[in-house]
Amino acid sequence: MFRAPWSLSLLIVSAIGTAVLLVVAWCIPLPAGGGLFWTKLVPLAILAGALLFVVRGFEITPGAILVRRLFWTTRIPRAGLLGATVEPQAMTGSLRICGNSGLYAFNGFYWSKRLGRFRAYVTDQEKTVVVRFEKRVVVLSPDDPEAFVRSLAGDF
Repeated sequence: MFRAPWSLSLLIVSAIGTAVLLVVAWCIPLPAGGGLFWTKLVPLAILAGALLFVVRGFEITPGAILVRRLFWTTRIPRAGLLGATVEPQAMTGSLRICGNSGLYAFNGFYWSKRLGRFRAYVTDQEKTVVVRFEKRVVVLSPDDPEAFVRSLAGDF
C-alpha cells in the first residue's frame, strides 16, 4: 500500500479551515427562537463531509487502483489503462468543477488545459501521478510516485 502524505499547504489550509468552521459553529449565538440553527449545523456538516473524503492511501490490485478513505475504499477499475507518469504539480493551473480544494484533500473533478477533465485524489500536489485511461484521467498522490508507476508498468 502507498500512503497519501499531506503537504504543508494542505496541513495549513486544513488547520485554518477546521478552526474557522469550529469557531463559527461554536461562537455564533442562537437567537431566542432558534431560527439560525443552520448557522451552527452547516459548518459542522461541511467539516464532517470533508473528513469523510480524506485520502489515506492507495493500493494496486490486479483489477483496480484502490483509494483508501477514512471509512471506505473508492475503486478505480484498471480496464482501459493506458499508462501512468510522475508529473509533479500536475494540478497546477487546474480549475475545480466539483469537489474539495484543500480541506483535508484535493478531491473531485477538475479541468486543466494540459490534462482536460480529470478526477483528483490528491493530498500532496508535489507528488502527483497522472494515470491515463482510454476515456478518463485520474491524478493521485502516493508517497512514492516512482514506485507507484513502476508497480503499474507491467500492465500497459
